[in-house]
Amino acid sequence: MQVTRYGEAKLYEAAEHYDMRCLRLQGKEATETDTIWIGLSHLLPGGRTSLKDAAVEKIYIVVVGKVTIETQTGTVTLGYLDSCRLAPGEARALSNRTNAPASVLLAMPTKKCEPRTAV
Repeated sequence: MQVTRYGEAKLYEAAEHYDMRCLRLQGKEATETDTIWIGLSHLLPGGRTSLKDAAVEKIYIVVVGKVTIETQTGTVTLGYLDSCRLAPGEARALSNRTNAPASVLLAMPTKKCEPRTAV
């Protein structure tokens, strides 16, 4: 078992993230994982990311406040325990459009997976 205590989680820098603090909870340099890593991002009011895609899917779960997620096909604001999945290659921008801090969990594969095939 590998435990990461929130108070001991390490900051990581994420390109094109503004007024945000990102913590690695599981995976990568935090713990040994085979398939996914988990991060927690704190967005200050006005905090945001650029509209950018990734080669792997992403899952976001809002745990505090409200986070707006914009894609090339639409925009949605997620609240407490709302979640969304972004497909590989789907560009996204996150923003906190409120006057209160917000926090979001991020789960991503550690490497690109093969697409699912129909059964």
